[in-house]
Amino acid sequence: MLSYTLRRVFAAVPTVLLLVIASFFLMHAAPGGPFTTERPLPPEVLANIQAKYGLDQPLWKQLWDYLSGIVLRFDFGPSFVFKDRDVNDIIAQGFPISLTYGTLAFLAATIVGVVLGIAAAIRHNTWVDYLAVSLGIAAQALPNFIMGPILILVFTLWLGWLPGGGWNGGQWQYLVMPVIALSTSYMGNIARITRSSMLDVLNSGFIRTARAKGLPERMVIWRHAMKPTLLPVVTYLGPVFVYVLTGSVFVDIYFSTGGLGKSYVSSALTRDYAVLLGVTILYGVLTVVVNLLTDLAYAWFDPKIRYQ
Repeated sequence: MLSYTLRRVFAAVPTVLLLVIASFFLMHAAPGGPFTTERPLPPEVLANIQAKYGLDQPLWKQLWDYLSGIVLRFDFGPSFVFKDRDVNDIIAQGFPISLTYGTLAFLAATIVGVVLGIAAAIRHNTWVDYLAVSLGIAAQALPNFIMGPILILVFTLWLGWLPGGGWNGGQWQYLVMPVIALSTSYMGNIARITRSSMLDVLNSGFIRTARAKGLPERMVIWRHAMKPTLLPVVTYLGPVFVYVLTGSVFVDIYFSTGGLGKSYVSSALTRDYAVLLGVTILYGVLTVVVNLLTDLAYAWFDPKIRYQ
């Protein structure tokens, strides 16, 4: 297991490096630049600004300086748009917010989705099954960019129960609607996968053997059927955790949480290369780490899997 983990970690380094290089050249190939405005700057002023940030250097030199700053000093460079802030400050301010409500949304989607899926499979072809399936379909039909305005309209404008936006230190009143908006669509997928997997496991031979031995149904479900049921769910949960963080752009916009998603979009629109690259690297590393943890979790859910 240790050797497998080390191999995956070493393989992740060139993967992230290729991601940075590809993102770097794609951003510079796009028309415009961080200092392109409707009113063009005088050539002398533009030349001085580009020299200050090293944008007058060849692309290979800019890439080398950027990678050197990350490796040697863990410095993602200054922001080209926010003159008094660097990329490290922007990530340090926005990422904890996105991580907070993203993690809560992930837990809510996982717990509710797994419970609905298991209940639907155990009570197959009953009203419980039909209700769980209907809730899952309804959740999938309302993605976060639709659910967000609906929640604000109902709970803020009509009922006045919850604030319509802001963060305020992460108080629970400001977390409820972002978590609901971000978790609903994934909850439907998790419920569907869990239900299908549980039905397959319950029809397996070892489950029939366990029941033939006279074991209580609760023990059959929780001790024998649960782990193999969750194996395909774990496969889906790994990318979902990254999706709830990278897909929080609409949540940041609708609820004004101050998370990292809005900075990510605004940096792409304003050609703020340093911010866009810094957030891209963060999401890339997070994706690699989550996928590694997902692979390692297989061995616990299915003892037949061994990484050599």
